Amino acid sequence: MAKITYIEHNGTKHVVEVANGLTVMEGARDNGIPGIEADCGGACACSTCHVYVDAAWVGKVPAREAMEEDMLDFAYEPDPVRSRLTCQIKVTDALDGLVVQMPEKQI
Repeated sequence: MAKITYIEHNGTKHVVEVANGLTVMEGARDNGIPGIEADCGGACACSTCHVYVDAAWVGKVPAREAMEEDMLDFAYEPDPVRSRLTCQIKVTDALDGLVVQMPEKQI
């Protein structure tokens, strides 16, 4: 289990525990956290689960793969360093304390 903090664009924080093996997107979906739409259900076929990873965590999450890089081109205001698709981040104990912030909107 990892405790993950999801921060809405307006600053509202949601701290939830997410089971190992799930994705950060599934943690948001399963806990009713607004701001992560996940239209494709986690298939890395859209960018509606886009977040900005907190700067302190950028080097601690697994690196992006090519398909995620391609999909981030469709995200709203992607950041070349901090943007991630939450469907591509698997939860492990090493991510305990992860902080992600949602963009103003998902497209």
